[in-house]
Amino acid sequence: MTAKKDKDQTPAKSTNLNDLRQQIDSIDTQIHQLLNQRAGCAQQVAEVKLREHASTQEFESSGDSNSAQQLLFYRPEREAQVLARVKEANQGPLADDTVAYIFREIMSACLALEKPLDVAYLGPEGTFSQAAAIKHFGHAIHSVPQASIESVFRDVEAGRCNYGVVPVENSTEGMVALTLDAFIHSPLKICGEVDLRIRLHLMQQNSDQKITRICAHQQALAQCRRWLDANYPGVERQAVSSNGEAAKLAAADASVAAVAGELAAQQYGLQTLAGDIEDLPHNTTRFLIIGKEDVAPSGSDKTSVVVSARNVPGALFRLLEPFEKANVMLTRIDTRPSRSEAWTYLFFIEFEGHQEESVITDILTAIEAHSLTYKVLGSYPRAAL
Repeated sequence: MTAKKDKDQTPAKSTNLNDLRQQIDSIDTQIHQLLNQRAGCAQQVAEVKLREHASTQEFESSGDSNSAQQLLFYRPEREAQVLARVKEANQGPLADDTVAYIFREIMSACLALEKPLDVAYLGPEGTFSQAAAIKHFGHAIHSVPQASIESVFRDVEAGRCNYGVVPVENSTEGMVALTLDAFIHSPLKICGEVDLRIRLHLMQQNSDQKITRICAHQQALAQCRRWLDANYPGVERQAVSSNGEAAKLAAADASVAAVAGELAAQQYGLQTLAGDIEDLPHNTTRFLIIGKEDVAPSGSDKTSVVVSARNVPGALFRLLEPFEKANVMLTRIDTRPSRSEAWTYLFFIEFEGHQEESVITDILTAIEAHSLTYKVLGSYPRAAL
């Protein structure tokens, strides 16, 4: 139910410019006061949680007290609920996503009053992974670039970072195999997801310089293949570890152009030669947030598991049948070689619902009974923006 607008809070209409500016100044003062009131409440929440957990094993188990404190204070399901509520209550003229973005930054700033979250991502600076980290956690985090997806997992496992952000799926190029493989032996959980619209731009240090090489991540090159064929058919293309690395190369060599996002252009001071060069509109990459803790239900969740089926007729059917019987929607299923036995496979299954819900618990029990390998990767809030 959409909240009704309080007429008493609606400023009287005026055609006088000075009156309107005074109204804006007055509203700004109120916003400022309310922001600090909210920050004060957030600090009190932190103090209460510290008192409640000071003597528990959860708090004492980490050698880094700051890391432990952040894991207690940041609650993914709570933030998801706040964002869903403000979008539902919004009546404009600001768009729902704009309001959610503002509240995300407010929550990020309040959490950072204690200590900014350390978030690892696939670097270097300027990658879409960094943009996804900022979109999910806000600008108040301390983002830590890593050279590989495996390094992101290791940083979080070792406690050097509170969370990690890794790509898992692109709408045009499919699943990211390295991320799926990393989950098989990692103890980390999926704590959230981010959908990021991928807008690719061609950029260069100096637009007057002839381009002799175009660099980008292999997926970015594939996502704008037709555009590059039409506009730079004879120019060498080089796949590198990330779009951020491509921008870094372009910043060091004026004859190199990079395919990357807007954040990379800003980070490395490059000129955009052409924007939105991806071949397909609505090109989107999904990123996963990885951490150590289970996430409580938010009211709009997904669950991910990895299983290997027994090598008997109808094995896959028996794994999927419980979802059909319970009328639970599968959102993704993918396969990877198990590496433990020739011609056997692991199934990564993603579906709606939270593992604490009784219907999901029953499904998990059923599929575990028909699996050789079974692991819940996590239940987490669906992407909010």
